Amino acid sequence: MKRSFSAAAALAYAIISFAMPATAADSVPLSKLETQTHYHGLAVDPTDPSRLYLATHHGFYLVAADGTATRLSQVQDFMGFTPHPTDPSVLYASGHPSNGGNLGFLMSVDGGANWTQISPGLNGPVDFHQMDVSPADPQVIYGVYGGIQVSRDGGKTWSMAGPAPEGLIALAASARSADRLYGATQNGLVISDDAGATWQAVAFGGETVSMVATGPDDMLYAYAVGQGLMSAKEEKPNEWSPLSSDERIQLHLAIDARDPNRMFAIAHKAGIIQSTDGGKSWQSFGQP
Repeated sequence: MKRSFSAAAALAYAIISFAMPATAADSVPLSKLETQTHYHGLAVDPTDPSRLYLATHHGFYLVAADGTATRLSQVQDFMGFTPHPTDPSVLYASGHPSNGGNLGFLMSVDGGANWTQISPGLNGPVDFHQMDVSPADPQVIYGVYGGIQVSRDGGKTWSMAGPAPEGLIALAASARSADRLYGATQNGLVISDDAGATWQAVAFGGETVSMVATGPDDMLYAYAVGQGLMSAKEEKPNEWSPLSSDERIQLHLAIDARDPNRMFAIAHKAGIIQSTDGGKSWQSFGQP
């Protein structure tokens, strides 16, 4: 029997506000951090693959292999967190400051300790809840705010490409073409080959897809609720194979570029989970 899941609930989990105590320590175990905030994005630190970057509602963290999370930046509510696909010194994000409003499109060049607004975005300042950088052309960046916005100059200027797919949960840029996008939605996986101007259904019609991500070697990953983690080749985005039936619903996926068998995911109400066999099996990460 398939498990039912509300995509709206997943989105609420991703954006609802929790109050972090003002006296929270700068370094805490993940088991404690999970009770104080929630997670918006994840990446393997390219300078040290034993560590993870973690974007949360209450700051930006560096997570050690033992699960200790150290806060690097006090700027709150990091939405749309995305690392540069080829430059390990560059990170991108969006979101909200602690006193309200939107942050626009942000960049860090020091591992997340400091962030600078590169652009307010179109009709901004924007708050990109979904955002990705094209691995095919890192100057091309997509963000969702009032529709699909696109920048072709590294985030300095933005234009509206088209409407966001209905029920959009996650966005991924293709490694094959700077004009190709994938959207995980409440009603399946959709694809655009014209930079977000138009969309077509491609897989899992009628099912909630909570995550989509591209990876090395032309790989494409999606989490289909009720089926689990699925994989396909980008050249055949309508032909999917099951990787894992783990029922912890994945919202964000991070892959170690040096070893694609090492994967990490933010799972709905389950914190961070990890795989060392390319997504076939998953274990909790950073738990005692």
